[in-house]
Parts: sequence; structure tokens; C-alpha cells
Amino acid sequence: MKYSVRGKSTSEVEVTNVDTFGFWLLVHGKEYFLPYEQYPWLRDARVRDILNVALVHEEHLHWPALDVDLSVESLKRPEAFPLTYEGRAMPPPRHRARSARRPS
Repeated sequence: MKYSVRGKSTSEVEVTNVDTFGFWLLVHGKEYFLPYEQYPWLRDARVRDILNVALVHEEHLHWPALDVDLSVESLKRPEAFPLTYEGRAMPPPRHRARSARRPS
């Protein structure tokens, strides 16, 4: 059975593509490219962590596993939000090892 009309997306934010230069983010129906050159804290992130993004309060993007937050307005008007990242590349996030459970 084929459907003639596609369903509506239920997500207000979605990562649509990831490559070696950055990733594309669809927010409220508009797509933005986030190059790793401008967002170095996302460069070494795992793809699953980049895909795990939430839209908070309609104008606030949050990647919980990466502890990264961005304003949607900064994607719309990047010239108004100059990035001032300086220094060495940030180390990859530390992940806590889960303790092994003892058998009951």
C-alpha cells in the first residue's frame, strides 16, 4: 500500500545530515549548516550525541550529552553573534564508567 501524502514531522528540531565538515540542522522548517570550524566543541562529538538535540523554549537548542547550548537567533543572524573561541581544541567529553553490578 502506498500513501500519497507524507506525514508531518513531529520534531521541531532535527539533524538532517552529518559529514566531515559539519552538520545540517532543521529548526522550525528552516535548515542551517553548522561547520565544525565555527563550532569546534562539536567537531569530535559522536554522531549519536550530535543527533540528540532538543529545542527548549522555542529559541534554545541543547545537546545534553555534550553540554552545549545555542540560541536559534545565533543561527539566523550569525553576524550579530561573533564567536570568540580561542585557544586549544577542547578535550573530548569524559564519560563516567558505569559501575559493575554484583550478581544477586
